[in-house]
Amino acid sequence: MGRLVPLAKVEILTTHGLDLDFLPLKARTSPEWAAVVLADFDAFLLDHAGCERKAAASALSLLSRFSDRPALVEVMTTVAREELEHFAQVYKLIQRRGLRLGPDAKDVYVNHLLKGIRNGAEDHLLDRLIASAFIEARSCERFQVVAESTTEPDIRDFYQTLARSEAGHYLVFVRLAARLFPQTEVDKALARLSEIEALAIQMTPIRAAVH
Repeated sequence: MGRLVPLAKVEILTTHGLDLDFLPLKARTSPEWAAVVLADFDAFLLDHAGCERKAAASALSLLSRFSDRPALVEVMTTVAREELEHFAQVYKLIQRRGLRLGPDAKDVYVNHLLKGIRNGAEDHLLDRLIASAFIEARSCERFQVVAESTTEPDIRDFYQTLARSEAGHYLVFVRLAARLFPQTEVDKALARLSEIEALAIQMTPIRAAVH
């Protein structure tokens, strides 16, 4: 993993089949992760619901902080809506299993990644967009791993669909960054944060959680 490719080529992949080698991730998920998730899938679902809820909140936070940028407001409105729809879908699975939501757990991975975001309004916005892109890319990879590992057809189909959606969200954040900033700055942010993201996922303890 780790090759950055033209976005048009990634779009074809998300339409006709996922090839995870085209995600901008420099570290693969450990094989042990899938085993831990499948051994406690209820805990994974509860964490997943929290991740979707926090993703929607993050999109709305960006919208609120940078509401003077029409392109960002339009895109983040759509992203927040889609993340809430994902939350609703996961919540249906949670209800079906007789589970109840609890408070959101601390996300070590995301917190470590966000430490790499620079200060200053413009640098902060660019890095927030690229960090969000990496979170979506990592979720895409992990949902695909779940789909390939489970023996339950319904779970496999659900997470394959979500993996495609997360790949699309990765593209949304990178393309929005390219609309708001010079491509050279976007490329630099992608390269810098790719290193931080790889370290973040390697430092995060393996548990029945998305990250």
